[in-house]
Amino acid sequence: MKKSYQSLEDNSTNNMKQVIHRKLAANILQLGFLILLTFSTSLHAQEGDPAKGKTIYNANCAACHKLDAPMTGPALRNVEQRLAEQEGLDRNWLTSWIHNSAGLIKSGDAYANKVYNEWNQMPMTAFPQLSDQDISDILAYTAEEKAAPPVPVASADGAATGGGDSGVSNTLILGALAVLFALLAMALVLVRRTLNRFAEAKGVYVEEKDKGVSIWRAFIQNQFLIFVTVILLLLSSTYYVYGYFMQVGVDQGYEPVQPIHYSHRIHAGDNAIDCKYCHSSARVSKHSGIPSLNVCMNCHKSISEVAPETLAEGKEYGVDYNAEIEKLYAATGWSPAEQKYIGEPQPVKWIRIHNLPDFAYFNHAQHVSVGGIECQTCHGPVQEMEIMYQHSPLTMGWCINCHRETNVKVEDNAYYTKIHEQLSKKYGVEKLTVAQMGGLECGKCHY
Repeated sequence: MKKSYQSLEDNSTNNMKQVIHRKLAANILQLGFLILLTFSTSLHAQEGDPAKGKTIYNANCAACHKLDAPMTGPALRNVEQRLAEQEGLDRNWLTSWIHNSAGLIKSGDAYANKVYNEWNQMPMTAFPQLSDQDISDILAYTAEEKAAPPVPVASADGAATGGGDSGVSNTLILGALAVLFALLAMALVLVRRTLNRFAEAKGVYVEEKDKGVSIWRAFIQNQFLIFVTVILLLLSSTYYVYGYFMQVGVDQGYEPVQPIHYSHRIHAGDNAIDCKYCHSSARVSKHSGIPSLNVCMNCHKSISEVAPETLAEGKEYGVDYNAEIEKLYAATGWSPAEQKYIGEPQPVKWIRIHNLPDFAYFNHAQHVSVGGIECQTCHGPVQEMEIMYQHSPLTMGWCINCHRETNVKVEDNAYYTKIHEQLSKKYGVEKLTVAQMGGLECGKCHY
């Protein structure tokens, strides 16, 4: 009985040990699984997606930082690698700085205070909404290599692809014209030989000298032909002289080269910048005005170089946009490296394109603000112009035709309410043109 009890007790002890071992093994497996899951999640977070990072960067960072040049803040290309190599800081420090830079500065962090003092004691905007994955994506984007600008593809003979086609086409045209003239000359020679043979067969002999003299003599002896010829010469000469003098002062198509190239196609077209943002005086003044360089620097303090694809577009027009931005910096005395004005500003001698005579009065505010006329109505498709040119003739006839055809916008305009009612009854119409409201009176434009 005693042995049986001892055997039972031993079995119970063994069973308890097995249960404890099973529970311990299960706990170890669960802990290992959690560690593996955490490690894999952390590893995945650290990988980052450069494409997503670019989107987040442009939405949150691009206002103050550029990748390859200082702006309001330092350049961020390979920022994680540079901090690790130069300062011994890891991603945790970067995360703390991005989430709350002011708090990191107040904590006494040495490098945080160094950056704070170097950049005019302006703490970086806090971005607590950015997750660890978002930061990983941003850092993956900043770690990408800088894209090289596209190089124009050269043809086999070393010339650019575009220019070669033009040269070949011109050569073909000239060759075709030469062949055509040669065929015409041969045809004339054959016709002359045929006529001579026909004359010889008929016994007809005509001396060219006598024939020419007789025609000239017949002409000078006919007074009516001389009179008609003189009248035609006088009329045609008068027509061409009149046309010449009517073009004096008409500069339609005038396209000067400016000291600093400005692409309306990029600014007003691609970037959809409103004309009146730069030409602000057009709303309230007679003149539209030439924008000051301070208006340009509102954007170009941050934009010191263009994207590679835009730079390639400029090559097609023979323009280096980055070099033109450097001209702007030289004129304003701006240093992109130090992010401040260090030089003396220099005047830019812009060349005026649209210029009315002194005796003609034109008020931009009256047309833009009161009339509600779009800038493109007179200046043409500015948003498509790489180089600005005078689109319209700006002649008196052109202005008068516009006044005759354009209806005045009187809806919700108290200034025109009374006069609109009276003139509508007078002319029996609902819409009034500028001419019907006195727009053709001489004193409206000449004073």
